[in-house]
Parts: sequence; C-alpha cells; structure tokens
Amino acid sequence: MKQTKLLNMKLSHFKGIKDLEIDFNGDDTRIYGENGTGKTTVFDAFVWLLFNKDSNNNSNFDIKTLDNDGNVIHRLDHEVEATLLIDGKETTLKKVYKEKWTRHRSAIEETFSGHTTDYYINGVPSKKKEYDEFIKTIVDEDIFQLLTNPSYFNKVLHWTKRRELLLEVAGDITDEDVIASNKDLEELSDLLKDHNIDDLKKIIAAKRREVNKAIEEIPTRIDEIHRNLPDTSNLDREKIEANIDKLSAEIEKQENEIQKIRLGTATNDLKRQVSDLELKIAKVKNSHEQNEQNELFKLKARLQEEESNQNIMRNELKSLNQQKKSNEERIKDFEKQMDELRKEYVEENAKEFDHEANCKCPTCEQELPQEQVTEIATKFNVDKSNKLEEINKRGIRLKEQAEELKSDNEKLQKKIDKVTENGTKKTKDIEKLKADIEKAENEVKPIEENVEYIKLNDEKKALEQQINELDQSVEQEVAKVKEGIDKLKEQQRELQTDLASIVQAEGQKERIAELENEEKALAKEYEELNRQLHLTEEFTRTKVDLLTENINNKFKYARFNLFEEQVNGGLKEICETTFDGVPYGSGLNNAAKINVGLDIINTLSKHYGVQAPIFVDNAESVTRLIDVDAQVISLIVSGQDKALRIEQQKEEVAV
Repeated sequence: MKQTKLLNMKLSHFKGIKDLEIDFNGDDTRIYGENGTGKTTVFDAFVWLLFNKDSNNNSNFDIKTLDNDGNVIHRLDHEVEATLLIDGKETTLKKVYKEKWTRHRSAIEETFSGHTTDYYINGVPSKKKEYDEFIKTIVDEDIFQLLTNPSYFNKVLHWTKRRELLLEVAGDITDEDVIASNKDLEELSDLLKDHNIDDLKKIIAAKRREVNKAIEEIPTRIDEIHRNLPDTSNLDREKIEANIDKLSAEIEKQENEIQKIRLGTATNDLKRQVSDLELKIAKVKNSHEQNEQNELFKLKARLQEEESNQNIMRNELKSLNQQKKSNEERIKDFEKQMDELRKEYVEENAKEFDHEANCKCPTCEQELPQEQVTEIATKFNVDKSNKLEEINKRGIRLKEQAEELKSDNEKLQKKIDKVTENGTKKTKDIEKLKADIEKAENEVKPIEENVEYIKLNDEKKALEQQINELDQSVEQEVAKVKEGIDKLKEQQRELQTDLASIVQAEGQKERIAELENEEKALAKEYEELNRQLHLTEEFTRTKVDLLTENINNKFKYARFNLFEEQVNGGLKEICETTFDGVPYGSGLNNAAKINVGLDIINTLSKHYGVQAPIFVDNAESVTRLIDVDAQVISLIVSGQDKALRIEQQKEEVAV
C-alpha cells in the first residue's frame, strides 16, 4: 500500500489568502471557519499544486488576489508549498505563479505581458515537464481525485465511468459464466458465436429495425399497387386473344394479295426484255472495245516489254561500272604497296655491317675474337640478302595482280561500250512506240458513236417508260389494299392494349399476393428477433444481478443499482449509488453522502494500493465519520471562527 500524508502547507497570496501555514503532521485535521474564510481554498491549493486544477476539477479558475473593489493586485507572487510524507520519505513541492512585465523599446514604463510558473522539487528548480513527471510517480491524477474527494465519484464522474470503475474493482463476469448460471440462456451460446452480448444486441436491434421498417412499408406498397391497378372487369382475355389471332390471319391474307398484284402484272415480261437488251448492249460494248483498242493494247504491251529490257540494261551497265571502279581502286592500292616495297628495298640494301658496334662484348666492351667477328658479319650479310629477296618477291606478286586487274578492266570497258550502244538503240525504240500509242489513242472511236449501241439503248429506254407507267397503276391498286391492312392493324393494336392491361393487372395481383406472404414471413421473423432480444435482456439482467452482488460485497455501506427496468420490460444500464435504499442523487442527506463517499474511497484505496489525504468539505453536517485508514482533513463551517482555526486529531473519529 503506497501511503501519502500531508505534513505541511504554505500559501502566499493564493485566492485571497495573504499568508497561511498549516502543520498537518500527517494527522487527521479539522479546519474551522465561517463561509469565505478560505477552507475550500486550502483544498484548491493542494490540488493546484499537484495538477493545476481546483478541487472541483476545473483548470480554468483565478488564483490571483483581489482588492476591495474586485480588481487584481499586480506584481504579487502566488505561491503554494507542501511537504508530503510518501511511504515514510519527506518530499517538498512548490509552485510559484508570477506576472510577467516587459519594457518595450522606447517605452518609459513596463507593461503586463502574461504569466510564468516556477516549479520546485525539494527546493530544486525544475521544468514543468520534469515536475509533472515527478507528480505522476506520486499518484495518477484520476486516482488522486477519487481518493481525496468523497463526492468526486458520485458528483463529478460520469455514470458510465463509475460503472466501468465498479466492474474493474469487482472483476467482470464472462458471458460463459452468465449463461451457465441460467439454463434459459443456453441458446445464446449459438447466437453469440464470435460476438459479445453488446454486439449481438446491436445486430438483433439493427435487423429488428430493418424488418419493422419493411413491415411498415408493405401496406403502402400494396396500396400503391391497388391504386395503379387497371380496371379489367369488362375485358375477356380469351375473346381478345382470339380476335387478335383472327386479325393477324386477315392481315397476312391481305399482304399476300399485294404480292400477287405485283407478281401478276405485264411489267414482269417487259423487265425480262430489258434484261435481254442489257446483255446485248454489254456484248456490243465488249466487241467495240476489242475491235477499236486491240492494236492499242498490243502497242502498250510492247512498250512495257521494251521498258523492262531497258531497266535490265541500266542495271547491267551499273554493275559493270561498279566492277571496273572496284578494280581501279585495288590497282591503286597495289601500286601504293609496290612504292612502299621499293623504299623498303632501298633502305635495306643501304645497310652496312658496323664493326665497332658488333665486335665488342656488350658486358666488358673488349674486342671479340676474329673468328666470332667473321661469323657475325656472315650472318648479317645472309639476313640482308634474304630480306631483299623477300621484298623483291612481294613486289613481283603485286605487279602481277595489278596487271590482271588492268586486263579485266579492258574487257569490262568493251562490255560497257556494247551495253551503252544497245541502250541508246533501245531508247529510240521506246520513243517510237510511245508516238505510235499516242496516234492509236487519237484514232479510237468512243462507244457512244457505235450505231448498234445507240439503237439498243433507245429500245431499252422505251421499255423502261412502259414499265414505269404500268407500275404507277399497280401501286394505286396496292395502296387500296394497304389502307385496309392499316385499319386491321389499328383494331389489333386496340385489342393488344386491352390484353396488356389484363396481363399487367394479373402481374400486379400476383405481386400483391407476394407482398402479403412477405409480410407474414417478416412478422414471423420480427417475433423471433423480439424473442432473441428478450434473451439478451435476460442475459443482461442475470449478469447485472451477479455483478451487483459481487460489487456490493466490496463495499461496507455503499450499494449500487446497475440497471433499471423499462416500461416495455427492457433493461437500461445505469449506475446509481444508494445508502440504506436511498438514492445518492435524490433523498440522501449530506452526512450520508460524505460517509458513502468515504466508504467508496476505502474500497478504491485498497483496489489501487494507494492512500492519499482526504478532504471532507462541509464536514459540519456529519456527526460521525466512518473509519478511514487515510489521513482525513475536515473542512467545517463555523460561524464563530472569523479566521481559520486548525485542530489536529491524534485519534480517528469513532463510528
């Protein structure tokens, strides 16, 4: 159990208290004073020192000292210092809240520009972060509020947080434990699967809303179908379908009649005559083209052949010139090599044996023996002779190759001359053919001047004129038949409209039946979802009973209601503290509220393993405080005490 006790507190210019020092010595302490003397300010100062808030958990409150007119008295340092005994070790904390005054450039007087706060741990200046981290090692802020203020749990903490805290203290109960305690809940095991009970409730509720919405919509949908249902009371489906079939047969008969009218006219024979004439015209046209252009086609074929031969000659001439040019380049290369060999021959032939360079030892520089000198000279002459002979042979080979290429070029030139001569002749032949073709084209007569062609076309035009006149007469007869067909189709369309109304009405009636069946199925599903929801509520009720028993066993005086029964039989989660059956929020007197708060602190202190000084405000309303292990500081309204009066209690108040 981590134990924290308050040994001493000093206040300077804090919320109207100019200078105050209280020696608590770690004992229970009573602070007396009439209203406005600063009892609650002591509690505020203690909380502000630790967490920068007042005793009501407000971080936005004014700690500055005011004058009689309610104006802030400037340039005062607002200080709170406290010495704590933490697990037997003394620790002093101090916080100083100051005004910041700044003189701007060229200004005569300083101006107020904000506030600063200085922090001290055991007299050592500290940064805010270091100070806050140190406070956390003493006690967590939320836990501190719970353990120092008897009303914090019930007045400040939201009921959901209270509920979570109680479950944390008592230990939660698993879903399996709840189901095992009530055989009526066995079915929930299959329903829950991978979900918890809250998720299952949400799933069932969501499905229930969807099903209910669907049920509510069905009558509207059925009514809408009824309102749009066509009136078919005077319509006979079988009779309408029979009349439609009868009209279809009559329409088909009339359309066949049109076909017969068009097939049975004299125009068919005339059209056959036109086809025969078109064949004769085509034959005359082909014959004319063959007779008039046969010679022209022959000339163009010869021209194409001669131009092809000319291209062959050009390619041959190009190839011969390329061969000749390649040979000339090789001849030049051979001649260049021969010039280089001649120079090399002259240089090699001019070389003489150097007696001084070759007749001395390269190491000791002494003259070599005559026999050795003779041998060296002989080798030099032999090598020279061999090299000159090799140069001469290479030159002869190059000359022979150059002569062969020159001979080839003479032959190539003769071929070039011959091909050039033939090409000149071929060009003249082609020019003559082109002139002959132009002359033949000018002499060809157009088909439009052919007498037989003109005669046949005139006969064709006369027949087409007769066909056109006959077609106009036929179309008038066909138009009368079509008019009758249109009337039949109009009657058919009217019957088909009635038939469509009947089909639509039958489909809508089937849809109404489907919706009615769907409504029954949804009602059944809705009933089943209600049953499942009741199971979840019974689960909650069972779990709450188990939890309530576990939680209430942790407290001596305080009791808790964790749910309330709804009008519809459902359960609503709550967290309400009671004492002797009286709810904390309605009917419980202030003394009972304080003792219930102390009872809660006792349990939470054991749960967290922490003891902290407890400030009991309005303690004058309590004649007897319950036993508390922690240090208790009672703030008591006393009209006779115009200034604060402090009393230490060596013995705790008995129950």
